[in-house]
Amino acid sequence: MANTTVSGGDFTSNLGRIYGIYTGGFIAFIILMAILSAMGVPNRIIGYMFVGFTIAIYAVIGILSRTMQVGEYYVAGRRVPAIYNGMATGADWMSGASFVGMAGTLYALGYDGLAFVLGWTGGYVLVAVLVAPFLRKFGAYTVPDFLSARYGGNFARLIGVIVLFSCSFTYVVAQIYATGIISARFLGLDFNVAVYVGLAGILVCSMLGGMRAVTWTQVAQYIVLIIAYLIPAIWMSTVKTGVPIPQIMQGQALQGIAALEQAQGIAVGHATPFAHGGYNALNYFLLILCLMVGTASLPHVLMRYFTTPSVREARVSVAWSLLFIFILYFTAPAYAAFAKWTMLDLVASGLTPDNIAEKASWMFRWAAADNALVQICGKAAVDAAAVAAACAEQGVTNIAFSNINLNADMIVLATPEMAGMPYVISGLVAAGGLAAALSTADGLLLAIANALSHDIYYKMIDQNAPTARRLVVSRILLVVVAILAAYVASTKPADILAMVSWAFSLAAAGLFPALVLGVWWKRNNSAGAVAGMIAGFAVCMYYLLGTRYGAVGFYEMWSGLSTASAEAVQKFADLKAAWEAAAPDAKAAAWTALDKHAQTIASWWGVKNLSAAAFGLPVGFAVMIVVSLLTKAPSQAMQDFIEEIRIPRGKTVMEEKTA
Repeated sequence: MANTTVSGGDFTSNLGRIYGIYTGGFIAFIILMAILSAMGVPNRIIGYMFVGFTIAIYAVIGILSRTMQVGEYYVAGRRVPAIYNGMATGADWMSGASFVGMAGTLYALGYDGLAFVLGWTGGYVLVAVLVAPFLRKFGAYTVPDFLSARYGGNFARLIGVIVLFSCSFTYVVAQIYATGIISARFLGLDFNVAVYVGLAGILVCSMLGGMRAVTWTQVAQYIVLIIAYLIPAIWMSTVKTGVPIPQIMQGQALQGIAALEQAQGIAVGHATPFAHGGYNALNYFLLILCLMVGTASLPHVLMRYFTTPSVREARVSVAWSLLFIFILYFTAPAYAAFAKWTMLDLVASGLTPDNIAEKASWMFRWAAADNALVQICGKAAVDAAAVAAACAEQGVTNIAFSNINLNADMIVLATPEMAGMPYVISGLVAAGGLAAALSTADGLLLAIANALSHDIYYKMIDQNAPTARRLVVSRILLVVVAILAAYVASTKPADILAMVSWAFSLAAAGLFPALVLGVWWKRNNSAGAVAGMIAGFAVCMYYLLGTRYGAVGFYEMWSGLSTASAEAVQKFADLKAAWEAAAPDAKAAAWTALDKHAQTIASWWGVKNLSAAAFGLPVGFAVMIVVSLLTKAPSQAMQDFIEEIRIPRGKTVMEEKTA
């Protein structure tokens, strides 16, 4: 009964009423939590109720949307209206990186952090103009589906799956990491346990209903996350300026920051380009480019446009996506500015080891969740005694802004406490961050599982597999990949924004040339596409791993290819000798030193590994074009096929069995 209700026409025709009731109910729940908090209900109970209630709602939607139909599972029956697909895409897109990490990066880097806002927003122009409508006209279930049909065979499909898995897995690890941070702080769990709690919330939304369940859950999640993001920003703007529109009052916040920085002897300016040492001009613009191109290449984003009823709806859906994303992205710089203004005010009020427990006890709670989140005077700020000991060791009596190190990934979540808001706002923000991370993780896991089950199992191993078996395989793979991602996230491989940026570079270098030339250049053939994808992806991966883990530097040193100075070579030799001579318990430190030196000599023109696609992308295009020109042109039938894809009107070019 639930199955037919959700999939039937009555559901889609009543979406406005259904989600209107849902929004009203959620606001009523927030008010109820505020009343309970005022009545003295403990904060931890409020936190549990916020997280538990929202996950329960997502679970109910996921269960009601369960399906055993292939078309519903993979592409939600291709009947999602443009405005709701735009909302779902907004939730799918605004991951833990956008909600949790972006404003924190703007807080830390100021102007330099705008590269993320510009790159991610601008990428949707490329999605609308170059890719999404044409993939919808093609009628694929997955991105590798298109690569296989366009380039004639399973080799291109296999390469596409490898790239898809690499970028999507990196991305989903970041989302599970975000759920771990939120669960650890607001549920009082150990981080290693918290990532698996977040994983349970992810699986219950996507496993039973596939894309149909994920779509309607993501619409609900967007409503939660945007309310949760706007309320603290509006609150701070009202308190600080008297005007409840943070986006237009950001200028006053920047003036407040500048005045406090000057008064406290802080040389760098929040709004000054490249003042925080984050990026120089080259890295700033390369990062924007890589994020833009990566946006137009990420499989879980492109999959959303497979779900609309028509090509026209896919185009309109991109416009709605931009609007819903813009609301948060336009707010993020203001959120960061008001948060930094608040923090500078706190320090200016006279913060010392003696009064920090009274003025900023929230720091202790965050440090207790994870020692790396809050450090004062170089040590974890787990309690007042630890702060006093660390500051005494450095001779610090008045704690300065420079003595406080807040992890960028906690800024958004901690700001309500920092600004003295009621705890109910903290619980709301936690629910919003969880919604953002869960929505993106759902889409990513579905993209991976669908590619493995549809493109590898069904298309390459058993084309006669019945529907039930295909969907069972997809669900099993989804669970396996999710557990593996949770394990990797528990090791804390990097900060959220870095992992997400790597995913964008991998997608851009491995998929963008094949997708764009596949639509816009008829001469591009199978040999060129395969060679270009392999070359672009390999160069990007080589640079990313080399600059992150030192593999490039070690290879260059041992093969004699390094152009490092004699001084650098001698330094490397000294470090290597120290490592070999060291006692077992000291070798880890020596290895770290070796690794850092290898990273230094491996960098090409100082380009950060966040922008690894700056090398892989041009290589992919160049190899694809050259190899295509040197080999046989595609058949006339294929060229006609490409021409048909470019025409907005008409039937879907490739129809799949839907049951």
